[in-house]
Amino acid sequence: MRQVYYNGPIITLENKKVEAILVENGKILKIGTEKEILKNVENTNFEQIDLKGNCLMPSFIDSHSHIVSFAQTLGIAQLQQCSNYEDIINTMKKFKHDNNINNEEWIVGFGYDHNFLKEKKQPTKIDLGKISKTNPIMITHKSGHMGVLNTKALEILGINARTKDPEGGKIGRVDNTNEPNGYLEESAFVSETQKIQINSKEQMIKLIKKAEKIYASYGITTAQEGLTKKIEYDLLKSMADKKILDLDIISYIDIENTDTLVNKEMVGKYYNNYKIGGYKLFLDGSPQGKTAWISKPYEGEENYCGYPLYETKQVENFVNKSAKEKMQLITHCNGDNSAEQLIQACEKYSEIKNYRPVMIHAQLVRKDQLPRMKAINMIPSFFIAHVYYWGDIHIKNLGKRAQDISPIKSAIENGMIYTMHQDTPVLLPNMFETIWCAVNRQTQGGIELGSNQKITVEEAIKGVTINSAYQYFEEKEKGSIKEGKKADFIIVDKNPLDINKEELKNITILCTIKNGKIIYKREKI
Repeated sequence: MRQVYYNGPIITLENKKVEAILVENGKILKIGTEKEILKNVENTNFEQIDLKGNCLMPSFIDSHSHIVSFAQTLGIAQLQQCSNYEDIINTMKKFKHDNNINNEEWIVGFGYDHNFLKEKKQPTKIDLGKISKTNPIMITHKSGHMGVLNTKALEILGINARTKDPEGGKIGRVDNTNEPNGYLEESAFVSETQKIQINSKEQMIKLIKKAEKIYASYGITTAQEGLTKKIEYDLLKSMADKKILDLDIISYIDIENTDTLVNKEMVGKYYNNYKIGGYKLFLDGSPQGKTAWISKPYEGEENYCGYPLYETKQVENFVNKSAKEKMQLITHCNGDNSAEQLIQACEKYSEIKNYRPVMIHAQLVRKDQLPRMKAINMIPSFFIAHVYYWGDIHIKNLGKRAQDISPIKSAIENGMIYTMHQDTPVLLPNMFETIWCAVNRQTQGGIELGSNQKITVEEAIKGVTINSAYQYFEEKEKGSIKEGKKADFIIVDKNPLDINKEELKNITILCTIKNGKIIYKREKI
């Protein structure tokens, strides 16, 4: 069946004015004036889709998130609104009661942030002990880089006074002792808590389907699983086998631990909407958690600069491995020291530039590092919404350096391809909010943070559409409205190029279309 979209503004991102689009079999067959398009379908069966003045534009492409982890959070206690320890305790107790959790099962919560708690510090096992003495309990920080376990959970995981801090991580201790206080940071948290299984495979598949619907409601048709281990791979491969994925999902395999998951037939090639994009590497933590590895101490610290997760030789080996196997490498770097570690490794094994390496977050990358990134075809994928959500914390932790956090305008001035993301589940996959953040650079406290790094609305849209398609080697198929590309669209109630930039985050997505088929619809259009 042919479809004609008409009677509304159309953003193509191809510098071409268009009045109507003709779609056939999920692809864009022709674009042009309404008269031209209607002439093409004379005396044929076709579906008329009247935009009724609403705006049609390319759908969004998620350049970095963790859709399976997000799905997991949908089945646990939500702590984002908690403002103190008491809120956390009460929320977790209510979750246990409402979900009929018995006294031996895990109680898990996600989304607290110590920066915004009244106590201004991490809870401990003593605080979580007020929820239950018999249930193992875990709460995960909003960043995903740290969390807290109660005494029972520590016992189950075998973490005690004899347990040493792992490389690239820390175990919180009771003052003046080796006894764990429940707080785990970076690799100490991530590696241990991955052992915890809460939901069955069947439950997780249902939650992933729910997550897909949420992504689609934000206009996303291509999503990422940004740290794929065996659990994530088995779930997504199983869903692909059953042909039940609605979004295109791209996996990046944990480079350190899961070589066996690299199915060469799926590298760079979709199998029922699922493909392997390459490898994922972590090099440091988060600036709001003061675990990002930076070159000068955090404000108020004499010498502390965060810390790396790997020695330089290890990083070089990972980059060499990716280059030899012709695999794209996406690397988590928040601090300028971790950025330098990655850049130097890629400069040493320069063939990696053929596979479009990506620096995930790139929040504190320095302006002098950008030309070197450009020379090795490295794509910075900015977590630009940090400006709004944690900008005030960054000012406190970084001082004047916070002004240049996520230096996206400088990347553009260096002629670089750039993308933007939300690192879901850290934040909801709200692309228009991210566009608003990139254009306005405003913190929650109302401070304009880095006015010299503001970008235009069109530049911001490109960061979540055509540039993201390029990041995935899909620029010939996705990201803009052009003849021959996939019919991946969104219909929105306002033209983002024509409204006040303050209103960008209030745009409503009416419909999300993938391959010419509606996968989300808010209301009739």
